[in-house]
Amino acid sequence: MAWVFLMLAILLEVAGTVSMKLSNGFSKFWPSVLMVVFYLLAFTCLNFSLKQVPVSVAYAIWSGIGTAAIAIIGYYVFQESMNLIKTVSILLIILGVIGLNIGDSEKNTEQSLAKSQQMETGTQEYK
Repeated sequence: MAWVFLMLAILLEVAGTVSMKLSNGFSKFWPSVLMVVFYLLAFTCLNFSLKQVPVSVAYAIWSGIGTAAIAIIGYYVFQESMNLIKTVSILLIILGVIGLNIGDSEKNTEQSLAKSQQMETGTQEYK
């Protein structure tokens, strides 16, 4: 469920950033209101995701995917410029997020194996 909250946080953060662009410096009422609502919901979902996802992984994924999504939306929706350096940078962000997920899943696998070995041998580590 934590990963669902993280994905919702990303979507809401992207919606908040798009609303920020549409608010035109707080000069348009509804986009300004939506921006605040989306950001509040995004941070709420991010907070719930941190119950199970390490903060270093969650924040990197949240900011990385959000940044890449905004760059793509900026290009297609707001006709912002895109060049080779920006494109490669977006791809590097996406690869970094994939790397973080792989690294985190390996850590979780190692922890699960250690717990199952402790259960089999009857040993338990107390903290």
